[in-house]
Amino acid sequence: MRYSKQREAIRTYMEGRHDHPTADSVYAAVREELPNISLGTVYRNLMQLVDAGELQVVNTGDNISRFDPTTTEHAHFQCHECGRVFDVDGPVLRDLTNLTKDSCGEVDSYALCFTGICNECLAKNPALHHSVN
Repeated sequence: MRYSKQREAIRTYMEGRHDHPTADSVYAAVREELPNISLGTVYRNLMQLVDAGELQVVNTGDNISRFDPTTTEHAHFQCHECGRVFDVDGPVLRDLTNLTKDSCGEVDSYALCFTGICNECLAKNPALHHSVN
């Protein structure tokens, strides 16, 4: 992949992020630095970074692609209330991978997204806790 000023600005913006931005969000942020960049250019460069293994696409079931610089296998949680997407990792995920291997075959990758209401939203409005189930 050849050097591109646009791709480098996108790469820099994405480094260390944990908020799983959409292409629109990346576009809005990068446009502050590069006002002539187009949404198509941002999306194309995001997908090139995905193809290069530097980002992964997160699909939470709402038909909105989000991008994640954490490329190791992990799951996600999306809050119904605030819409934020969080990384989820832990021994349960490794157990699921092993269980699948035992019953189906060798797992190369997985996409798992939990949905519900995050702890921050529950703290702000405890009544939400009772409406979940």
